[in-house]
Amino acid sequence: MKALYKTRIAALALPMIIWLGGAPASAGTGLVFVSNERSSQLTVLDQSDTVIKQIKTCARPRGMRFTPDHAKIVVACGSDNTIALYDVATQKLVKRFRDIPDPETFDLHPNGKDLYISNEDDSEATLIDIETGQVKGHFPTGPEPEGVLVTPDGKLVFVTSEAANLVHVIDVATQKVVKDIITATRPRRFALTPDGKELWVSCEMSGLVEIIDTATLTEIGRVEFQPKGMRKEEVTPVDITMTASGKTLYAALGRANHVAVVDVAKRAVSDYILVGKRPWGLRLTKDEKKLYVANGLSDDLSIIDTSSGKVLKSVPVGIVPYGILIDE
Repeated sequence: MKALYKTRIAALALPMIIWLGGAPASAGTGLVFVSNERSSQLTVLDQSDTVIKQIKTCARPRGMRFTPDHAKIVVACGSDNTIALYDVATQKLVKRFRDIPDPETFDLHPNGKDLYISNEDDSEATLIDIETGQVKGHFPTGPEPEGVLVTPDGKLVFVTSEAANLVHVIDVATQKVVKDIITATRPRRFALTPDGKELWVSCEMSGLVEIIDTATLTEIGRVEFQPKGMRKEEVTPVDITMTASGKTLYAALGRANHVAVVDVAKRAVSDYILVGKRPWGLRLTKDEKKLYVANGLSDDLSIIDTSSGKVLKSVPVGIVPYGILIDE
C-alpha cells in the first residue's frame, strides 16, 4: 500500500487554464457546486438555484474546497484514489493527482498549497502539495478518519477518527500528532469559533456536538439534539457550520431529517428545521441569508431562508449529494 504514495501526476494539456496568478476568473459568479458521491458528478446551480449543468467527475467525489484565488475547485474522489482540480469558469478538469488512497475530506493550509487529507481506509492523514502533487507527510490516525480542519494561523490541524472516537491534533511545525482527544461516539466534522478558542465537533452516533478548548485541548461543553418525535438513535449529526459572528451554529442531523439551529453563547438549540432525507452537507452564503443543505437519501438540496428558518426550495441534484461550494 505504501507504494501508492509514490504519487503519479496526470496534468492535462490545457495550457489556457493551468495555474495562473492574479485575480480569479470567476469571482462573484454565484454558482453553486454540489459533489454527488454515487453518481460521480458535480451539479452546478446558477444564482436562481436552477441546475444548469452536470459534470462527470472521477469516482465518488466527496470533499471539496476552492483554491485561494477561487479559480479552481479541489475535489477528493475516494473510489479513484484521486485528488482532482476543476476550473471554476469552464468547469473542466485541469489537473489530477493519483494514488492518494481513498481521500474523503481535506483542508487547505493558509499557505495555499499544503493540503491535509483524511484517507478513510488507510487510518492515516496525508499531506500533499497541490502545486506539484508531492506527498510531504503521513500522520497515523484511528480507523476511518474523516473531518479535517486547519486553524487560520496554520499552526494546528485537527482530524476526526470516526471508528476510534478520537480527534487527532497535528502540530504543523513539527509535523507530528501531538495529542489524541477522546470524544463521544463517531466524531465527524468541525466548526471553529471566530476567535479560535473553541472547536465544535459533531459526534454522529451520540446525537450531539462536543466543544473543545483549543488552548488546553480538552472538552469544555456539549450540545445535545432531540427534535420532537424523533428517537435518540435517529439523531445523527454530521456537518456543522458557524456564522461569521460566531453567534449561530447549524448542524445537519442525518437520519432525523432536520437541521438544528444552535445559540452558540447559550450552548442551546433554538430551532429545528425540517429538510430532506438524511441531511449531511451544509454551506452558508457569504451574506448568510441562505443555507444550502445536501440531503444524501433524497438526492436533493434544501435551501433555507435563515431569517425565517423556512425552506425556500428543494432542488434535485445527483445521487447522494455530499459537499457544497458557493462561488462568491
